[in-house]
Amino acid sequence: MTSRGAGPALSRKNYRLSTEPEKSKVAGIVNSRLLNDYLHRVFTSADGNQPAAAYRKHLTFQNLQEHLDRLLAEENGSEDSRDQGAEGRLGPSTVVLDHTSGFEGLLLVDDDLLGVIGHSNFGSIRATTCVYKGKWIYEVLISSQGLMQIGWCTLNCRFNQEEGVGDTPDSYAYDGNRVRKWNVTTTNYGKSWAAGDIVSCLIDLDEGTIAFCLNGISLGTAFDNITRGAGMAYFPAISLSFKESVAFNFGSRPLRYPVEGYHPLQDPPVSDLVKARRLLGYLKNVIHIGIDVTEGKLVEKDTSMWQLQGEPTVLITLAHIFNYFSPLMCKVYLVEDVLMTFLLSILERGGAVEAHPLIQQLLDLMWLLMEEYEVHECLKQLLMSLLRAYRFSPIIPDLGLQIHYLRLTIAVLKHEKSRKYLLSNVLFDVLRSVVFFYIKSPLRVEEAGLQELIPTTWWPNRFTKEGKESKEVKEESAEERLRRRAYERGCQRLKKRIEVVEGLQVQILKLLLNNKDRGGGEASRYIFLNKFRKFLQENASNRGNLTVLCPPEYMVCFLHRLIAALRFFWDGHKAKTPAALSSDEAYVPPQLFYNGKVDYFDLQRLGGLLSHLKKTLKDDLAAKANVLIDPAELQSVTMDDLDEDEESATSAAQSQRPSAALAIGGALARPGWLSSPTLGRANRFLSTAAVSLMNPRRPLGALEKVKVRTLSVEQRTEEDIEGSHGNEGLLLGRPPEEPDQPITENSLLEILDGIVMMYNLSVHQQLGKMVGVSDDVNEYAMALKDTEEKISRCPKRRRDIHEELLKSQKVFSEKLNHLSRRLAWINVTIYSKEKMQDIYWLLRVCIRTIEHGDRTGSLFAFMPEFYLSVAMNSYSALKNYFSPVNSMEELPGYEETLMRLAAILAKHFADSRIVGTDIRDSLMQALASYVCYPHSLRAVERIPEEQRISMMKNLLAPYEQRPWAQTNWILVRLWRGCGFGYRYTRLPHLLKTKPEDASLPSLQTPALPVSCWVEQLPYVLVTEPALALACLPALRFGGMRESQACTRASPCLASDLFDISFPECSLLSSCLTLPMFLLVLCKCFFEGTQFTGGGGCWLTVVAVILRAWQPPSSSCFAFTSGSF
Repeated sequence: MTSRGAGPALSRKNYRLSTEPEKSKVAGIVNSRLLNDYLHRVFTSADGNQPAAAYRKHLTFQNLQEHLDRLLAEENGSEDSRDQGAEGRLGPSTVVLDHTSGFEGLLLVDDDLLGVIGHSNFGSIRATTCVYKGKWIYEVLISSQGLMQIGWCTLNCRFNQEEGVGDTPDSYAYDGNRVRKWNVTTTNYGKSWAAGDIVSCLIDLDEGTIAFCLNGISLGTAFDNITRGAGMAYFPAISLSFKESVAFNFGSRPLRYPVEGYHPLQDPPVSDLVKARRLLGYLKNVIHIGIDVTEGKLVEKDTSMWQLQGEPTVLITLAHIFNYFSPLMCKVYLVEDVLMTFLLSILERGGAVEAHPLIQQLLDLMWLLMEEYEVHECLKQLLMSLLRAYRFSPIIPDLGLQIHYLRLTIAVLKHEKSRKYLLSNVLFDVLRSVVFFYIKSPLRVEEAGLQELIPTTWWPNRFTKEGKESKEVKEESAEERLRRRAYERGCQRLKKRIEVVEGLQVQILKLLLNNKDRGGGEASRYIFLNKFRKFLQENASNRGNLTVLCPPEYMVCFLHRLIAALRFFWDGHKAKTPAALSSDEAYVPPQLFYNGKVDYFDLQRLGGLLSHLKKTLKDDLAAKANVLIDPAELQSVTMDDLDEDEESATSAAQSQRPSAALAIGGALARPGWLSSPTLGRANRFLSTAAVSLMNPRRPLGALEKVKVRTLSVEQRTEEDIEGSHGNEGLLLGRPPEEPDQPITENSLLEILDGIVMMYNLSVHQQLGKMVGVSDDVNEYAMALKDTEEKISRCPKRRRDIHEELLKSQKVFSEKLNHLSRRLAWINVTIYSKEKMQDIYWLLRVCIRTIEHGDRTGSLFAFMPEFYLSVAMNSYSALKNYFSPVNSMEELPGYEETLMRLAAILAKHFADSRIVGTDIRDSLMQALASYVCYPHSLRAVERIPEEQRISMMKNLLAPYEQRPWAQTNWILVRLWRGCGFGYRYTRLPHLLKTKPEDASLPSLQTPALPVSCWVEQLPYVLVTEPALALACLPALRFGGMRESQACTRASPCLASDLFDISFPECSLLSSCLTLPMFLLVLCKCFFEGTQFTGGGGCWLTVVAVILRAWQPPSSSCFAFTSGSF
């Protein structure tokens, strides 16, 4: 058989066809009569009727192809007329965006010329085809919900950076961001759109009207009496602002929401569609009909449990079907309309995915009977369609659509050969597969069905009228209690439905992390590892290029699903290997940071650049880790060399991948996340500078050194990761401080490392962003409470004021009802207790990793900075973002975790092994924040005394490349107590009542000095005279070496440490010599000024400083320590 249909002329797979009766038993081919009945039952006519046996042509495998040709040609005559398309359209039959002349501004267009992203103030672009009569429709898939105007324009419309579609006389647009329609003037129209929505644009040139639909729901007629007549033809067009993105569907794929009577601008492949459906029907007949060779008759079979079972008759019949069916399955329209619909119908019968092995059997058939390039294209188009359908499905109360598409994705990925191909070539290289792990938040709660799930709304009244959190726990009324409980029950119903989706997403990751499927090549997990590392590299190396970055809302969901899958495999390994650590004890061993097995791209290390560390610490690597750096790696690398390497890598990547169409005539790499809503991989930054180790094939001796060499990520194998024959893989180069104990599978350690990096890249930022909804609820609740109080005080005679207040009350109540339901969704998907436990687990992983790395001495400098950043940020997220939904104090081991984090901050804010100024500032700021709150201040008090003394010495040391403000902040709070640092629940400038109002309860909090710090500070100064003398400038000037006027503007540290009035502080600041400064201190003391630490200890400090101080010979003061 030869391949039919368009495409390269490749010979199809051949099968030996035989119907000789004497070979029927040997070859498995049935007798002629039974074969004839079977083929007639399978290959029915178009009307489904079979002619009588006497009039039927006798069918064999020799004449089956001729019979099939005749059947498939039966309806071609009637379909050809439909393929010619409807009248009223001008332009090419394949409709795309006009990237050559029909644009204005800077726009990036995807490879398929259907996705577009704005790269200027307000860029515009139109399609290549226009319409002048009839009814037409196209769809726009909204990827971002920002400022865009979508609609129709004529060829005469002229746009610029300020005026776009809808701003000129013969252009009409809908703007779902501002909820308006545009045609020179603007009026309210429609509903607001959100990312993941589909806008249908309809034009009726017979009636002269334009209308729009949002997710299949009509928004009504937007414009009527539009200009028509000679020379008037309308193009689909869009104007969009910077970074906004959409994708068009002019008919190249089935419309998601077709409207009766309206034609897509691009005609569907009708004849191919009919042929594909007929062939699919034949395939279904093969599955339904079985051959009972013993009885010599045909039988009906259960399709759900169908298996090929090596029957040659059935196999050859299927080969004939696939001879015609395979070329059709390379077209996206047919894959989405025919194949995906059929596969989804199999799963509609219910039950677990495993209960439907038919999909696995069909995939086996595809790999057996289709050419390899056909299978590849078909699988790629199938996953693209599934991903697009999942992302742009509307949210319904039971999330049934999302569940449906995820179940089919799981069924496809369960097929090992298909999974490995998709992992290697599609999921990360062509598709944005992270979208599969995202659960979008509904902007319109009514359409999402949240009103049915959560009929009763409730919101906490935590803040007083001044905007401060109320300390008094007010007793709930019976009505409030009932509302709260009803609201919580609704949230639980929502949570159960979302957990079903999350469970399916975790199942997908479990399939991708399977390391037991080694049949036919590398296991899935190791393919995933390399692709995942490239994914992280892309997001780490392009942090300023938002078109390439994975959206942070996707990363949040991906992180939680990946943690769940990782812990599943980690604890599974623990069950098989009792000596290994459980996931509750997980950490990343320090050798991963310096042995070169894991690529950290250009991310900063604690000790600086990696090339610098290799030079300066090469002896430590050899002595502690038995690792020798390859001399080639020690060559001097200048910044110019780095720039050249980056340019060459970028040009190489661009030469290997097709360029995007740039709407200014240039050639830029295709943008990624925003240009096309579901596909479109672009700017793949492929670095070849990854460092790895040469793998020895025998056990390493105790003193044997391992030489490092360069190895790209693509070259890594399972052996490079897991190790074998005495090679420790990723764990090569274990330092003596690291315990010789199995942790888990090495591949899981690399995934854990990637999770920490992913949190640092964008997850923390998104967690903080979503808190805004909770803040909005609080603001509206305060406004509603204030309005209700005004209503109660409003005089009855002022009915006008009373009516306005009632209107405001209604507006606030409706907004709160909407926000409280949306907040329930966000709390379940982002701030639930389970999500909080994930972030807490990640915090503990970072703490253990830092503690293990710290023990390695100088090798600690190789640790990437993001481990310290994630430790600080994850604690901040737990403290600030998850409350009041969940309390951090309820987490297991909460007190111990805070103490260990406090010890890390206290030790490393002045660690000489950390050279980066940004990370040092972050550590100092984190410590300053730590001592401002009672629970974290108690954690600082519980760290070992030796570490407390060391921290105090570092705080009192001269200011060398560290901020003085945070240092003084910490010293003041340690000395004066948490009451001083915990005066306000909100910043004073945000309070409606100014802090000068002393009646506010938050201003009456007394200072609560802690005895251990009150005693420790004088002790350190007494035992360290040189340090006491060196810290004097901080006491005099508050860390500022500025003029006296500057000091008066900001009280110095002495005024905070001692109860000295501000004028006396100014006097202290004017002292230019140490003796005069000490005389003022003593004067204040003896005149009754009370020092917080007690007079005795501070007199001792004064005496010590005097003994250590050597007055300059030119001093105008003749004081000596003896005379004093």
